[in-house]
Amino acid sequence: MGAVLGLLLGVGVLLVVQAWTSPQPGWRAPRAAGRLDRLLHEAGMPSVSPTALVTLSLLAAVFVGAVVGLLSRTPPVALAFGVIAGYGPMAVVRGRVRRRRRELAEVWPEAVDNLASAVRAGLALPEALTQLGERGPEPLRPAFSTFGRDYLASGRFNDCLRRLRDQLSDPVGDRVIEALRVAREVGGGDLGRVLRSLSRFLRDEARTRSELEARQAWVVNGARLAAASPWVVLLALSFQPEVIGRYRSAAGVVVLLVGGIGCLVAYRLMIRLGRLPEERRVLQ
Repeated sequence: MGAVLGLLLGVGVLLVVQAWTSPQPGWRAPRAAGRLDRLLHEAGMPSVSPTALVTLSLLAAVFVGAVVGLLSRTPPVALAFGVIAGYGPMAVVRGRVRRRRRELAEVWPEAVDNLASAVRAGLALPEALTQLGERGPEPLRPAFSTFGRDYLASGRFNDCLRRLRDQLSDPVGDRVIEALRVAREVGGGDLGRVLRSLSRFLRDEARTRSELEARQAWVVNGARLAAASPWVVLLALSFQPEVIGRYRSAAGVVVLLVGGIGCLVAYRLMIRLGRLPEERRVLQ
């Protein structure tokens, strides 16, 4: 019995020594996500997988192509509308990315103001970030609630900030989080002043960008209307068999191909000329 107790005591001492002497496992960055995965995260749809998005695009292309094929009995026309429908889910996701970025850009100044007030009241930066999960702007609450739980569980501020940045997937959020990281590492009593300056800068930037986007909206809407009009006319012609049947010939296929390429090039050119450059995430 004494030998067993001695063995257990030795094993316990060995485990304690190993726990103190072994290096602490650091936070490992997740595997580099693909382009579709990053796009879905930026759209606020992390639960949707890239495979599901591709599958939905294929189903939309097959379904719309089959319906148009039954109406027009013209395979080239059905294929053209199938390709357009296949891009539909991707267009919806990209639209959600733009709307989410505008929404977050509008609420970030308020969130930074709340941080500055909390720091001025004497809270530490991690606690100030955690309280944004309850009192911050509504679009940001889920991410900061997750940050609070992560920090409570691990106590590793920098690792929790990385996970918060990945969950937000927002260019403005990247800048705010990196500013907070630098302020935390440098320390000192200027954190409140830094946060107030950052809030003022973000508010001015959001106001200026909103004004420019309002002035450029007519260019974007005009480009969409110009690109969609020929295909709406073609869809209307699908109900006239004697007219739509001409697209079964080789000349009709060439017309569809040239028209599709022309619409795509013109649309992309008008969008590039009319839309403001989108801010990229440089701190992924």
